[in-house]
Amino acid sequence: MVLVLQKVPEVLSGAVEPTILPEGRTRLAHDGLHHLLGAGGQRRLQVLQSDPDDHTLVAIVPLDQDGFARLAAVYSLLARLHGRKVPADKRLTRHKRLRARRMLQAYDGCLAGASQRVIAEVIFRLSRVSRDEWQSAPERFAVMALLRDARKMVEGGYRALLRSKSAR
Repeated sequence: MVLVLQKVPEVLSGAVEPTILPEGRTRLAHDGLHHLLGAGGQRRLQVLQSDPDDHTLVAIVPLDQDGFARLAAVYSLLARLHGRKVPADKRLTRHKRLRARRMLQAYDGCLAGASQRVIAEVIFRLSRVSRDEWQSAPERFAVMALLRDARKMVEGGYRALLRSKSAR
């Protein structure tokens, strides 16, 4: 993830407690400059620059249920800032990535009007099966489960994919 600040933040002076700032603003406080940047959706990244003349930054990380994921993001940001290799994201296993991909394929096929049998033929590379064989085929039940789980993901369940195991 790369953060790009498109405009210079407006500086608000005289603040004592700069913990909640309007997005894209900077507030001068007794401990330095507090920058609040939008990170998409309702997510924000608050960064403290303790000495305005120094370019050292401090990340402020809430220690809630998503704290482990936030710490991993800070570690990744730090590696990127210092030109080091960014660690691989281990929140999704290879199997979970494949299942998420299949859920999206099934959901897209459903939205396009494809039958569950056609979706199974595409996703699982099945040859055409008879109606009777289809009724008891394990791929039929797999497609039904993929569509069920895809609907949950589309309705907001995708956020669970990004949480670390220890935060669940």
